[in-house]
Amino acid sequence: MDRAKPVFWRDSRMPYVEVRKAADGRKVCYAPHSHAQWSIGAITEGQSTFCYRNDSCQVGAGDLVLINPGWVHACNPIDDQPWAYLMLYIDTQWLTTLRYQLGLLDEPVWEDIATAIISERRLYDGYCQMVSCLLDAEAALSDKETEVVGFLSGLMTSLAGKPYQPLMQVPDQLRVVVDYLDQHVTKDVSLEELCLRSGYSAGHLIRSFKRYFGLTPHAYQVNQRIQRGQSELKQGRSIAEAALVSGFSDQSHFQRTFKRMVAATPNQYRHSLSGEQVKTAGHK
Repeated sequence: MDRAKPVFWRDSRMPYVEVRKAADGRKVCYAPHSHAQWSIGAITEGQSTFCYRNDSCQVGAGDLVLINPGWVHACNPIDDQPWAYLMLYIDTQWLTTLRYQLGLLDEPVWEDIATAIISERRLYDGYCQMVSCLLDAEAALSDKETEVVGFLSGLMTSLAGKPYQPLMQVPDQLRVVVDYLDQHVTKDVSLEELCLRSGYSAGHLIRSFKRYFGLTPHAYQVNQRIQRGQSELKQGRSIAEAALVSGFSDQSHFQRTFKRMVAATPNQYRHSLSGEQVKTAGHK
């Protein structure tokens, strides 16, 4: 199997978790993006550049990166140097419930996690063990569930109490704009319409929106459309159907944008592999 091709693992019995494996990340380049899930990834080989909101740094083999839902980020190769990673995407509501049941949240409402990078060997090894179990076609469902709950419970407990400075409070005018975009993901919303709703001039709206959300209003809407497209593809829709439902009238535009933001084609993403196939991916 081509090492450069991304590999995805999903199981309908565990809809709250998804794995992505990249054996050769030199061709895996992301545009700045965000997603609704909380995610954690391990760099298993080499180094890469990790851009997270307004910060940028290098991460390498042995590091874990943690990404809050809705936070703009990108992780890309350095000068075509080889690197590899294992990424885990966790449903935010599922993780919120787990943290609440552990007594780490006062109420079952998501709270962002302060830590972005972990270099502790114990946690790195535990993470890789958990992902290896998920990718193992011979492992029982109960074992996979136990690994996920066990590792994340330990990780969340170890991160609890870390000092965290909340993000700047979003002005009401911008909250109106982002709520409108969320409600009209598939509609072509003009900048003029957003200006009327916010009371901001075009330039002020773009600058302010990017300051608080990390993307321009248009880029934010495109990002939301791609997330919807991913959800549709996971449910078995064809690429053409997913493009249409997500607000793309042109399938080729959907495919190009999807590749730029997910670093995989819609077809690659749609066809997740079985555990046994994943185990052999990238080793030929």
